[in-house]
Amino acid sequence: MSHIDDNQTQRANLKYIGSSMKEPLLEREHELDLARKWREKGDERALHELVRSYTRLVVSIASKFKSYGLPLGDLIQEGNIGLMEAAARFEPARENRFSTYATWWIRASIQDYVLRNWSIVRTGTTAAQKSLFFNLRRLRAQIEGQAVKDNLDEDGIQQIANELGVKKKEVRKMEMRMMSGDQSLNNTITGETENEWIDFLEADDPNPEDIVVGMRNSDTRSKWLSDAVGQLNPREQTIIKERRLGEDVVTLETLGKELGISKERVRQLEQRALDKIRDSMLAKMKDANMDSVSLF
Repeated sequence: MSHIDDNQTQRANLKYIGSSMKEPLLEREHELDLARKWREKGDERALHELVRSYTRLVVSIASKFKSYGLPLGDLIQEGNIGLMEAAARFEPARENRFSTYATWWIRASIQDYVLRNWSIVRTGTTAAQKSLFFNLRRLRAQIEGQAVKDNLDEDGIQQIANELGVKKKEVRKMEMRMMSGDQSLNNTITGETENEWIDFLEADDPNPEDIVVGMRNSDTRSKWLSDAVGQLNPREQTIIKERRLGEDVVTLETLGKELGISKERVRQLEQRALDKIRDSMLAKMKDANMDSVSLF
């Protein structure tokens, strides 16, 4: 964003905040009357008046989240979405103040936005993790003698874990995330070298040499398996092909009926055939100095 665009955005935000502060406060009965007109009659003018009157509430809540480094205008926009959601769900028959009901929706909408955008890494998904994310700084500041810039000691970690009902390891993990922030993998490790962090990341994928060797070994084992199956008698070959090499596994009972034997006899012949194949494969692998693998 250019410097001119940034100034224009700031002026627009200030203008919106100023106009929000000028909106008149609503009396309880008038507030409920507007809510009834919108809910029962779909009166959009009533909705607009109700929402406009509480944009100052959005500004107030959004301002409390500025420390997370996100644009105030975006925070206010998300808060307005929460305000509209509150207006859509508010039930005037309960006779609660709309401001009390809307506060929860506004804060929830802003918090969701902060969690989605504060870091490229997903920060918190459970209710406990969200509570930890939004309360960690405040609780750190309350711990006597604990400077915010320092790491929490074990007592401090335990105190926060007890306060929020989370595990100590979750407090440590969140503290590390919030204090470190995001860093590009293309950043150099030090100013004295051109090596980047990404250069030292270990890849889980096999290297090209391993891939080629694996393909060669796989082709070799496939040939050995084919040879081993070919050494079986016709009935054993039928059982192995139907039970182990086909897309759909044929049951012992079905094969027994086809071969005119009991299903228990089919199971015995299958095991004997597998032993023959395994012995043949292991012998060839031993000669080739290769590691053994599962046949099927």
